[in-house]
Formats: sequence, C-alpha cells, structure tokens
Amino acid sequence: MPEDPDSDFKNPTRRKFLQNTGSTAVALVIGASTPVPAATTAVENAPQTTDGASIAGAIPITLRINGKDRQLRIDPRTTLLDCIRETVALTGTKKGCDHGQCGACTVHVNGRRVNSCLSLALMHDGQEITTIEGLGTPEALHPMQAAFVAHDGYQCGYCTSGQIMSGVALLKEPCGPADADVKELMSGNICRCGAYNRIVAAIQEVRKTSTNG
Repeated sequence: MPEDPDSDFKNPTRRKFLQNTGSTAVALVIGASTPVPAATTAVENAPQTTDGASIAGAIPITLRINGKDRQLRIDPRTTLLDCIRETVALTGTKKGCDHGQCGACTVHVNGRRVNSCLSLALMHDGQEITTIEGLGTPEALHPMQAAFVAHDGYQCGYCTSGQIMSGVALLKEPCGPADADVKELMSGNICRCGAYNRIVAAIQEVRKTSTNG
C-alpha cells in the first residue's frame, strides 16, 4: 500500500514532533544571531533630534530650567518629565511609576514641588523649573544633599533625587516640628528600600540649621 505523504502531519510520532521542533528552534537561534544590516543599525543608533523639527505638530516652547532658557520644539503630548529627561538630557530626575504615585520625578516649578510625570511640558512655557542638577554641585552641595550624605538617606538611590527635591520644598511649607509632621509632608515620596528614618533625620537636621541660622 503506498504511503500517504500527509500521514506524518495527520498522525505525528514523538520522533517526528521532536525533529520538527528542533529544526524550528535552530532556525530561530540562527536568525537571532545573524548580524543586523549596517543600514538598519545606523538608523536605530542615530541620535534623536532634540528640537522636534521632524515631529508632526511640534510646538515651540521656552522652559527656563536651572536658570537657563531652553528653546524647544516638542510634541504637545510630551510630559514635563520626558522633556527634562529625553529632550534636555537632564537624567537626574527619575521616572518611577509614571503615575504620580512614587515621587521619584519631583521637580520645582516656580518654587513649588510637582510630579513632573503628571504635567505636560507645554503647561510650563516660560516658567522657572529646577531639577536636582540645579540644587548643587559635587564641589558645593546643597545643605539637603549634604545632609542626605551624612545620614545615609539612601540605599539604591533611585528615589533620592525626588526625596531631596521634596525635602527642599518642605523647608518653605507649613510643617510641624515633629518627625511625624515631616513624614506626613513626605508621604508622596516612596523609598522602596525603606530608608525613611534616615531621610527624616536628614530633613530635620537641615530644618534645625535653617531655623538657627
């Protein structure tokens, strides 16, 4: 009786199944390891434009960041966080939850702290914006930065810039003298490492120094 050429597909054996699966896996591995054509690599690695000239519907805005005017063209849907990090390349401000729940993206706008992930950049045209890079330098730390170092107010460090920005803003906000009062006003900043006691100690030190000064 002649063999049915479709018999292997209608009644696959374990051996045939393994052979076919193995061949497919090898093909996928080889394909994954094949060098990407130079033209494709060049496109993927090309630097992105920062002035938004190639973005459809881009709008011109001026952001005054850390005392310097930045004249930009951005997609109107760009958040302040993404504009700071991706367009202006100030990456000290961190993207954590991107939902305004962790505080890692905290910056100052006209002296007040805001979650930059919840705010569109175009809303702040002409306003004064301060990021962690604008507080101090390694040679001349802001008192809050120095206090965080002295009290080990960080572990992984991912939330630290947001914590410091909120701590600095707290100095100008109505806040009681107790640690519990500080914790209440810092409740919007999450530290996944749990360094809260050290963070509060750093803030309290600066508050006492500011009061005594």
